[in-house]
Parts: sequence; C-alpha cells; structure tokens
Amino acid sequence: MVRSLWSAATGMNAQQVNVDTISNNLANVNTTGYKAQGAQFKSLLYQELQTVTTTANGTPKPTNSQVGLGVRTSTINQFFSQGSFQTSDNPAALAVSGDGFFSYMASDGETQLYTRNGNFTWALTQVGGTELELTTAEGNPVLGVDGNPIRVQNAVASRITIGGDGRVYYPNADGVPTAVGNLQIGLWQFNNREGLERVGSAAWQQTAASGEAINENNAAGNIKKSEIVQGYLEGSNVNVATEMVNLIVAQRAYEMNSTAIQTTDEMMQTANSLKR
Repeated sequence: MVRSLWSAATGMNAQQVNVDTISNNLANVNTTGYKAQGAQFKSLLYQELQTVTTTANGTPKPTNSQVGLGVRTSTINQFFSQGSFQTSDNPAALAVSGDGFFSYMASDGETQLYTRNGNFTWALTQVGGTELELTTAEGNPVLGVDGNPIRVQNAVASRITIGGDGRVYYPNADGVPTAVGNLQIGLWQFNNREGLERVGSAAWQQTAASGEAINENNAAGNIKKSEIVQGYLEGSNVNVATEMVNLIVAQRAYEMNSTAIQTTDEMMQTANSLKR
C-alpha cells in the first residue's frame, strides 16, 4: 500500500508539470513568434515480484510478476510548426515563411540568439544622428547574413522595404526601390531545431543538441530557403481547442491519482483499526 502512495504521488507531480506547460501555452496564445510546448512522460523502474522459473517437477512457468513504481516527466518538447500570419502597421514588421530564424545579438554583446518574432523597429544609432539600425523591440541589433547589424544611412524608416530574400531597399530619386549596398537580413536553420534552448518566450540559443546554426545565404542546395514577408508578424502556433482538451485530460489524471492516494489512506486506516 505504501508503494501505491508513492506511485500516485509521482503521477500527481507529473500531471502538475503537464498542467503548468499547458497553462504556459495558453498564456502565450497572443505572443508573437511563440512556439507551443508539450510534456512527455515515461514509466519509472519496475519491481520484480516473481521471476520466470519452473515448478518442482520441472514444469516451466514462463510468466513473471512486475509492478510499476510510478511515472516521471521525461522531456518537454517544442513544436515549431508555422504560426498564422497577422498584419501589422509597423513598417519594420517581418515574418518568416519556412524553417528559418532571425538572429540578433543579446544584451551582453556576445551571445547570438535566434527568434521567429519579427516585431522589429528602425532605431537611431545615436541621438541626433542620421543612421538607422534594425533592432528588436528590446533594442538588440538584428544581424545580417554577414553577422553584422543592419544599418542604413540618411533614410526615412517608413520608406525602407525588405525583399523576400531579406535584401534592404530604399527608393532612389525617381522613387524606384534600390538595393542598399549589400545589406541583407540573415536567416538561420538548424539540423535539429527541437534541441534549441529556449531563452524567454520567443527566443532560442544554440546547443550541442541543435547543432551549429546554418546560414541560409551560404547553405548548400539541400536546405530549403525561407522567405521574409514584410508587414506581417507570425502569431503563436498554440491551438486553443487542443490545449483546452489536454488541460481537461491532465486535470482528470491528477484527480485519479489523488483518489488513489485517498483510497490507499483509507485502506491503511482500516488495517490499523483491526483488532486481534
């Protein structure tokens, strides 16, 4: 009976993690570039009560008896399916169609982070200056294909356009969009994007499990290049209906484990109250 207490307790702990994960998905249903997560579970070790053996006269008993010791959370997977596009009035808003990630430099100036949140802005590099720099909403510089910040001289932010390949254009004297030097917004892919380490709600960091970042501009032909769409943002890929169903299932599983603990407690009380 004590074993059943611990087994049910592990089930409650696991389902609590499941509910936390689902709740976080629902909380970020409107977060730009957010990717849903899902908890996965695995059984704990089994205790062997009876091994495969033979009877006294040599008759085989080919069955054994094992009892489980509960469950634990094994992983929390990330789902990188494409989110729906939402229109934006921000002229620097960008969305990625494909598997690519934008990249920007973290606040420490050394760590390169990756995101699907293209809610960027054109910011002056210095007060009273004329140089515009493409940054994230937090002010971190977005990186180009060469790994350097995207900067445009003597330009009006609302007139800058971005091509599907990430090239930066600005109208010339005749109003014709003209490429600004070799400026091109970079996009990166990973051999195993599920192995990325999540940093915040919509940013990721490269790990050994994800592999090295692959620059789409320099990638071989086996990489399908992504496309940048200006004037749109990629919404969260959270499916509210699915998450609500998962939440109900997790709640019921939590209640069943709680009931198992209560039942075991009642059985122990009954055993303790027995008289000789």
